[in-house]
Amino acid sequence: MAIRDKIGNLIKQALDSAGVADAVFSLEHPADLKMGDFSTNAAIKYRDKKDEIFAYINSHKPAEVERVETAGPGFINFYLSKEFFKKSLGEIISSGESFGKIEHAKGFKVMVEHTQPNPFKALHIGHMMNNAIGEAISRIVKWNGAEVKVASYHGDVGLHAAKAVWGILNGKENAYAEGNKAFDEDENAKQEIIEINKKIYERSDASVNEAYDKGRTESLNQFERIYKILGSEFDFHFFESEAGEIGKKIVQEKIGEVFEESDGAVVYKGEKVGLHTRVFLNSQGLPTYESKEVGLAKIKSEKFPFDLSITITANEQDAFFNVTQAAIGEVLPPLKGRIKHLSHGMLKLPSGKMSSRTGEVIGAESLIEEVKERVKGHEGVAIGAIKYMILRQSIGQDIIFDFEKSVSIEGDSGVYLQYAHARANSILEKAGKRGDARGERKNNHEIEKLLYRFPEIVERAGKEYAPNFIVTYLTELAASFNNFYAHEPVLSSTKLGTGEEGPESAYRLAIVEAFKTVMKNGLTVLGIPAPERM
Repeated sequence: MAIRDKIGNLIKQALDSAGVADAVFSLEHPADLKMGDFSTNAAIKYRDKKDEIFAYINSHKPAEVERVETAGPGFINFYLSKEFFKKSLGEIISSGESFGKIEHAKGFKVMVEHTQPNPFKALHIGHMMNNAIGEAISRIVKWNGAEVKVASYHGDVGLHAAKAVWGILNGKENAYAEGNKAFDEDENAKQEIIEINKKIYERSDASVNEAYDKGRTESLNQFERIYKILGSEFDFHFFESEAGEIGKKIVQEKIGEVFEESDGAVVYKGEKVGLHTRVFLNSQGLPTYESKEVGLAKIKSEKFPFDLSITITANEQDAFFNVTQAAIGEVLPPLKGRIKHLSHGMLKLPSGKMSSRTGEVIGAESLIEEVKERVKGHEGVAIGAIKYMILRQSIGQDIIFDFEKSVSIEGDSGVYLQYAHARANSILEKAGKRGDARGERKNNHEIEKLLYRFPEIVERAGKEYAPNFIVTYLTELAASFNNFYAHEPVLSSTKLGTGEEGPESAYRLAIVEAFKTVMKNGLTVLGIPAPERM
């Protein structure tokens, strides 16, 4: 049993013993490490029983707790023992790449959908933000023990595809941008594109089919190349072209029961569940994005019978998902309550948001290349710098990407974390041997009070779908490691003027090894590369 659970259970027992039923209390890590390793407000909330509660806790404390003290108006602080830290250090080293993996969600099946670039259009910085968040969420959920499948959903049909095919057939270099411009400015071209759109759906024109198929394949291959750079792999790729007809059929079967006809279209009256009305089949009887989402839900559930399906998009689609999820719950009852939408803010450059519709899109590769230039061409460091900037704060907020801050080595950056990991690796390589957590040591080091917390941080990040908890933890851990290394000799002798190793050398080396393990695991669960050298 984890030490947090042991202490939590002890507090519950103390409250029960004091006659407090159904007690509610907090158990946190004090911000000041000198105030202990855990702290509870139980004695404040039930002040009339505080002496009795403290006495029970103090007399029943587990072996891992060295002492218990009261502080302030009635906080109870727990100080863990030297033996606990020794043991946890050894467990980190022996667990290696598995440290931090827990079984909180064991047996739970989750599908995570993210990135969602559309063929014929560029994979831009908005997709990159979505990818960084989606990749981290999928890994965090998996580290919590769930069985996870990762998917992406692509709009491979529609006017954007027709515009690009028009551009291809007319020999345009930037097919989509030129087609989009022609659609807006040239009535003849607009009618040609509308006709091409119809032919794409019908598969009725050989030249259109050839241009469409070639462009679609090239786009998907280009996406795969960028996924590899970003460190993403997908189990499934779903497409609007397959979801549309399935969704259309489901909607048609539920007209009069879930959906209603309105001015020639078919709508879902969301007002009945406190939302708003949206169109699911347009006046031509064609499926809208809404009905395609219904079809997608059915396809997903058949490919992978999930307990929860998470879709990650920008928050501008919140209203869309509120309504489609309500509709899906009615037409596909087994999926009701099993579909979750996680929305994020927008990624903007200092010059402002760029629009793909005008062709002024900032591609993901352009951003990567610009950051690469600032880190001497190291792609893994550039990816880490970008992902850190995206994941460092709550996923619902907009981000103005600060190039200088992203590559800073002074802290609060991906480079800072990667550099700390590389430094630890260098120390271990120079030492030429492993540390020993059973070795001699006089005092606890601050970093030991952070290392053992990693599994509970992963659990919290999984329960709240919040990668920023892990980012904050790793940044604090890296700062503690740098402070430890600056003040505690690891490789050099502690016996001045002698060639002998100091008595704490083996233990300090164990701290370095444990730190490297936790930092690498933390970066890995975020989808950030952990280079051995920098």
